Amino acid sequence: MPFYSGDELATVYDDALDEGWGLVASNIAEPNVMMGLMEGAAQADSDLLMQLSGGACSFAGNGDPVAGLKAMGTYIEVIAEQYDVGVFLNMDHQTDMEFIETQVDLDIPSSIMIDASHESFEENVAQSKQVVDMIDDAGRDILVEAELGRIKGVEDEIVSEEAFYTDPEEAVEFVDRTGCDLLAISVGTQHGVAKGKNLELRPDIAQDIRQELRDHGLDTPLVLHGSSGILPEQLQQMLQYGICKVNKDTRYQYEYTRTLFDLYRAHTDELVPPEGVEDDRDGFYNAVEWSPNKDHFDPRVGGRLVRERIADVYGDLAEIAGSAGRSHYA
Repeated sequence: MPFYSGDELATVYDDALDEGWGLVASNIAEPNVMMGLMEGAAQADSDLLMQLSGGACSFAGNGDPVAGLKAMGTYIEVIAEQYDVGVFLNMDHQTDMEFIETQVDLDIPSSIMIDASHESFEENVAQSKQVVDMIDDAGRDILVEAELGRIKGVEDEIVSEEAFYTDPEEAVEFVDRTGCDLLAISVGTQHGVAKGKNLELRPDIAQDIRQELRDHGLDTPLVLHGSSGILPEQLQQMLQYGICKVNKDTRYQYEYTRTLFDLYRAHTDELVPPEGVEDDRDGFYNAVEWSPNKDHFDPRVGGRLVRERIADVYGDLAEIAGSAGRSHYA
């Protein structure tokens, strides 16, 4: 099926919020991870939310983020037709208003995350509301995710040396004033490589935010960024407190590289000439007895293994997050 718009995605979030499970939001930058995720979602019977950052769009577009967005958006739409699960696209950690406006004009994503969390509270409110108003004025069916609080680590172009937990009362004011559809909160997770046993997680903050919002008539889904290192039991605890979107990026990056590393390490003698044999790549080893084995260096060989591994990883994550077996669009 083709990937869907904000209204269909909102339905998934509503059910996740009511039933205490989460949708794994998976970052992509190239097709192999994308296809692995689709296969994994289909096997798990889970709806799939993929994410593109500005940096990923630039990478996919050879330095041109708009070209990358168009290319990946088309790729997703065409391949998604092969699968009977709902497929969605979120634009992750967006900071460039001009690029956001282009996304709205193109009407490609299902949702857009405006990240002004590094700004003051008032400026964060202003920028987040600007995106909400931009989408409303354009009449687009696109959800808006905003972030309040600061998550330690590096995500795309955004760097934070310290974490600042989200204040529950500020969260209510923020959602009320911006009209955002989802709120990413800071509860002690960290972008990049982190270990759950070392994170100072505060699930009580998520619980307090959820309750404060509900007390003010705001049934807003919450988002957990920087979740690649947290333990399954930690994640499942968070899902009981209004978290219904869980971001994953670093884990897939590692699995991509580790899968290829394991392949090439296992076949080093068939890929790299032995000691004493000239490494004549320009002549492609015509003058020596040794030659590389195409069964291992054809990019499609490694690419298929990457897709299979990503599919398995996504299936496991969907089981932990509770979205497995719950596709709304199968």
